[in-house]
Amino acid sequence: MPNGTIERCPKWTVLIVVLLGDGAKRFNEIKRMVGGISQRMLAFTLRGLERDGLVTRTVYPTTPPRVEYELTKLGGTLWTAVEPLSSWAREHVIEILASRGMFDDNKD
Repeated sequence: MPNGTIERCPKWTVLIVVLLGDGAKRFNEIKRMVGGISQRMLAFTLRGLERDGLVTRTVYPTTPPRVEYELTKLGGTLWTAVEPLSSWAREHVIEILASRGMFDDNKD
């Protein structure tokens, strides 16, 4: 996939796909859940996911307009592939953080 979203920002792409796995979300909701992502990078990543056919963007005619992002059928197949990795990371986060702490302490 030359110049695709997954190649350009894999860290954010996988995290956003995992978050959208349980349903549609608004832009600011995704931004809060991701943490550490700039508004510009989130917009760039979502636009790329939409371009790649992994996410749909729905604008509701309200004041102000409400916009939601949701995985497409293709995006759901990616979620199926990356969700086990996400589950593993959640299960082992305490061990990973402890290991980082020991490593950083030994570097000094």
